[in-house]
Amino acid sequence: MPLPRLLLAWYKKHGRTLPWRNHPDPYAVWVSEIMLQQTRVETVIPYFEKWMQLFPDITSLATASEQAVLNAWEGLGYYSRARNLHKAAQITAQKFNGQLPRNLTDLRSLPGIGRYTVGAIASMAFGMDEPTLDGNLRRVFARLFHVSEFADSPAGEKILWELAAQNLPKGKAGDYNQALMDLGASICLPKNPRCLLCPLLEICKARKQGRQGLLPLLKPKKAAPHHTQAAAVITRRGLVLLAQRAPDGLLGGMWEFPNSRVNADPAQELPKVIHDAYGLKVKRKEALGIIQHAYTHFKVTVHAFHCQALFIPAKENLKWVKSSDLNEYPMGKIDRQIAEILKGI
Repeated sequence: MPLPRLLLAWYKKHGRTLPWRNHPDPYAVWVSEIMLQQTRVETVIPYFEKWMQLFPDITSLATASEQAVLNAWEGLGYYSRARNLHKAAQITAQKFNGQLPRNLTDLRSLPGIGRYTVGAIASMAFGMDEPTLDGNLRRVFARLFHVSEFADSPAGEKILWELAAQNLPKGKAGDYNQALMDLGASICLPKNPRCLLCPLLEICKARKQGRQGLLPLLKPKKAAPHHTQAAAVITRRGLVLLAQRAPDGLLGGMWEFPNSRVNADPAQELPKVIHDAYGLKVKRKEALGIIQHAYTHFKVTVHAFHCQALFIPAKENLKWVKSSDLNEYPMGKIDRQIAEILKGI
């Protein structure tokens, strides 16, 4: 098959040097693959290096607190990845003697490890002949073989997985899968692909038809809804009140300034919505700032206000902390911005 031969020759010359490649511990490949889900390589590298210093092996991760894990992950987003990595490490320490299992069924049973991650770990960490399919590989295969199905549909997924398996070179799956990732990241770009530099130019069916810029086909996305929220920054004698989010769901286990969604004027609605959500009674004072952020499925604008506490219920998820200790509490990007604003007042 010309595809593996051409691609591997290109990879030998142009493959990226990344800290998790050729690492002796499969754990490093696992961590990197979880971090790389929906996150750019340039963003991941410093997080990966810090993570491996804090949690150099599965046992150290398994015995760490969830708060320490979330602190190390803060800023990478999609925090369920960190919680699943932590849970999977604990299971691995208990069931598999702290070693990532080579058995693919056992590997797939771990939280946060799906079909793509199994293939990546099996091929890159264990040298198995297993295909994988991330966003880069989907794009490359859709163009190379001119796949006319939506790449994010069940039919399109089936075709792309079959192409990934059919073209896998025996004994070289790890390098081959990484080469496809590098090609998608540097040459076969989502927009304006650099076809003249591509080692697969002569065998790309989409290129021959002038349709490389139109593929892969993706189902139309719905417009993301926009929400407005009011946040209460409640302080007293050098302390600030934080609330811990529920362990599951968006930003699970992270800390935040009490906040809730509003329908009209945030300044007017703040006392009521904060009372309804947390049982807090507050008096609104000055406005501190407006923060905007886009999540995967919605956008939000948060109006933060300095507040005085009139009544604080005794709840486990509410905690007074020193303003100087805010960095020790893992937060999402919005609340971290509010914390930075608070430092300046």
